Amino acid sequence: MMRIDRLFEKAERLVASGRVESLGGGVYNVVGDHGTYTVVQDYTGKLNCSCPGFLQKSKCSHVTAVMLLTKMKRRRFSRQTKF
Repeated sequence: MMRIDRLFEKAERLVASGRVESLGGGVYNVVGDHGTYTVVQDYTGKLNCSCPGFLQKSKCSHVTAVMLLTKMKRRRFSRQTKF
């Protein structure tokens, strides 16, 4: 199992290298080291990934990367909208 610090490290690398793309409607395309995977946010806000690691462990760097990206976008948006 991947250690949590490695998971975040890998997720940060995916975001920094522009390998996480929002397709709209809570759907993201993530180009990982071993393939391109789809991350989907359901109506409850839960994220799911099509990669084998997520199917086995319910966590992966692709989902973590989407979480980091959306957090960064929210932070950027809230800074822009403050008066």
